[in-house]
Amino acid sequence: MKCALIVGCQGQDGSLLRDLLIGRDYAVTGLSRQSVHMPDGGQSPPVDVADPSAVAETIREARPDEIYYLAAFHHSSQQTAVNDTRATWAASMAVNASGPVNFLEAVRQHAPDARFFYAGSCLAYGTPGETPQTEETCFRPACVYGISKATGAHAVRHYREKHGLFAVTGILFNHESHLRPDHFLSRKIVRAAWRIMRGEKRELLLGDLSARADWGYAPDFVEAFWATLQAENPDDYVVATGKLHGVRDWVEKTFALAGLDWQNHVREEPGLAVRGRAPLVGDATRIRERCGWTPATDFDHMVELMFEHEGWH
Repeated sequence: MKCALIVGCQGQDGSLLRDLLIGRDYAVTGLSRQSVHMPDGGQSPPVDVADPSAVAETIREARPDEIYYLAAFHHSSQQTAVNDTRATWAASMAVNASGPVNFLEAVRQHAPDARFFYAGSCLAYGTPGETPQTEETCFRPACVYGISKATGAHAVRHYREKHGLFAVTGILFNHESHLRPDHFLSRKIVRAAWRIMRGEKRELLLGDLSARADWGYAPDFVEAFWATLQAENPDDYVVATGKLHGVRDWVEKTFALAGLDWQNHVREEPGLAVRGRAPLVGDATRIRERCGWTPATDFDHMVELMFEHEGWH
């Protein structure tokens, strides 16, 4: 039986990946901010990813075959309470950059045969000079989160090339599911449609309806995480659908499923969206050719699945 360690096991991706790995007969240890979740169901005190000694002890004890670093300090574009402050810088760099370095160093010293996956972000591209973005596209991050994720990706490549570790960065484009927090755009739209349909709400305020992104389905993406660690050699991989959809597409599809005319309930509120950049769209050729991964769920079906799941609550 293989042993896996998931850092950030209670977020969207961590929860989905844990289910996937257990279904494939892995013994999974999960780290969250609250505790360490052992394979036998027990729990122990949490591990601070910013503490190199605590991380090293965790790796020594767990001896994992595969490590998935999914922990992240991030926020949605419409979460105005979080901005470019000193505290945001400190938290972003601690979790998104120093954290993976602590694990890579622990792997180098105590489990050099373990395979390491780092959840990078397309926001590291910032304002790229080419479209679509590939693994060769230069990082030009334009936000704190993107800068910290670019730093983490550079660290992964350093440990791969200098120390010979099997270390991989997945450059993740947007991926959604019913496990997204309510303040993320996808859940906000789906949840609002249900509430309006039930008479609990009358109106949904959104930013620019013409804004577009490369949206994929999160359960497909965690399959990609796993696939990259089964490859013959380590590398970095864009994980994306390669297709752009607009916020208007989310709204039209979701409200149609609810039997509502979205134009009677959705209003644009300039200033809610803060990104104001060209849409990012990924070229996933490398992961398709080397790992055999392609997204199984298209945009329309993803919206249908999220809408159905929201209705269960």
